[in-house]
Amino acid sequence: MNIPSNSAPFNFASWLIEQNAGRLAKTAYIDDQGTLSYGELFERVRSMGAAMMALGIRRDERVLLCMHDCTDWPVVFLGALYVGIVPVAVNTLLPAEDYAYMLEHSRAQAVFTSDALVTTLQQAIAQSANEVHHRIVSGAADARDSWTSIATLLAAQAVGGAPTGPLAPARVGGDDPGFWLYSSGSTGRPKGAVHSHANLYWTCELYGKNVLALREDDVCFSAAKLFFAYGLGNALSFPLAAGATVVLLAGRPTPEAVFSIWQTHRPTVFFGAPTGYAGMLAHPQLPAREHVALRMCSSAGEALPQDIGERFRAHFGCHIIDGIGSTEMLHVFLSNRPDDVRYGTTGKPVDGYEIELRDDTGGAVADGEVGDLYIKGASAALMYWGNRDKSRSTFQGAWTMSGDKYVRDAQGYYTYSGRSDDMLKVSGQYVSPFEVEATLVQHASVLEAAVIGVTDAQGLTRAKAFVVLRDGTHATPELADALKAFVKQRLAPHKYPRELDFLAELPKTATGKIQRFRLRAQQAVRP
Repeated sequence: MNIPSNSAPFNFASWLIEQNAGRLAKTAYIDDQGTLSYGELFERVRSMGAAMMALGIRRDERVLLCMHDCTDWPVVFLGALYVGIVPVAVNTLLPAEDYAYMLEHSRAQAVFTSDALVTTLQQAIAQSANEVHHRIVSGAADARDSWTSIATLLAAQAVGGAPTGPLAPARVGGDDPGFWLYSSGSTGRPKGAVHSHANLYWTCELYGKNVLALREDDVCFSAAKLFFAYGLGNALSFPLAAGATVVLLAGRPTPEAVFSIWQTHRPTVFFGAPTGYAGMLAHPQLPAREHVALRMCSSAGEALPQDIGERFRAHFGCHIIDGIGSTEMLHVFLSNRPDDVRYGTTGKPVDGYEIELRDDTGGAVADGEVGDLYIKGASAALMYWGNRDKSRSTFQGAWTMSGDKYVRDAQGYYTYSGRSDDMLKVSGQYVSPFEVEATLVQHASVLEAAVIGVTDAQGLTRAKAFVVLRDGTHATPELADALKAFVKQRLAPHKYPRELDFLAELPKTATGKIQRFRLRAQQAVRP
């Protein structure tokens, strides 16, 4: 199949089937219930597409995919793509109110969910003005109330039963809407980023193949779930494009759960986030190097502190390849390389992407200066559905505004400075919360840290730190003073936190990103 361009015919699900025509007996997925070969996967994908069409769901209509990671997830996602139906993959940790909004916003014709989430989705459907015509559940032996099981749905379809042979894929173009992902709703309602069929291909080619260089003999495991842009590449598009095997975990990726998979299924490539790596390194059950098979790890979601990368490398002997991506760009566009890792930086632009750092007027910034990060690349989303203002402000011609602040050094390496909304200006100078946090976690007593700006009695902005201590360490005023001094010795004087509070845990998103806006909100309501 030709490389997708514009409206030329390209169906990503069909492309994956073609790529793996010689691997039908090979294991594609391992989940909590068993294994699924490539042949079985693609048979179910075609059956699922046929089943959706038999239900009366038409091309370009949306279906909500709210399901824990299991083999049914790629079956539903790829089955929809195969017949030109648009899956809307959503976070499984949201309240019913959020799902009700997403149902109305996407006008989803069907809901696919896990048995454990049925009650929440029933509440969402009841709250939504959108009429959901079909309710399908994974993991239920029999239909539950008005829900049909995926097993029943697939059993009703006979792949290749038609006289003309197997169901043919929908003839869609590379720029046709393929699927939606909802971005964070921390500053308002979640935004539905519309991605094309070709976008998946470009992330496979530019990052999965050219940077990570995944192989057919790899076993991949992602702590980030499939409904995230990061997890979708890690556990579906990248490994399937390479013919690798994927391990899926339905539950939370706690250190204990991750260690169990590392030692039972022996993945060679692991995908995580900085907070997860920090928690694992601090865990008393951290396995020895000889008990795992890791050859490479990946990190995204937030910038990886240098200390965590170096300690992980020292313990396991393999690098963590840190990069930055976004829902809007689908996956990583700026990254370290397996043969060029510089911890404390996010590396260099991925080939195929262009990066610009701009000042407040839109002009280019010099090396060493903080600027707003803009990206140009083939995997950018088409738009935010039904949100013209946000689409225009984010997707500016060929460029996408990331909302991140970065600094580029003279060698071309980029270092994260924080989200644009999180940056502080102290004594007239920019302070990166991430820089202060990365310094704090180097202290032997600190597990995690978050920094925000607070206003003092004179109306001036000062940095305030919130710290989570390692087990066995006690919070005292003396330790708080010691941590402030620790930062002051390592950074410019205006950057050290004037205030410091100890917390049992930091507020985070489901991907492990620290929610500094919640800390700011809590600070604002204090007497």
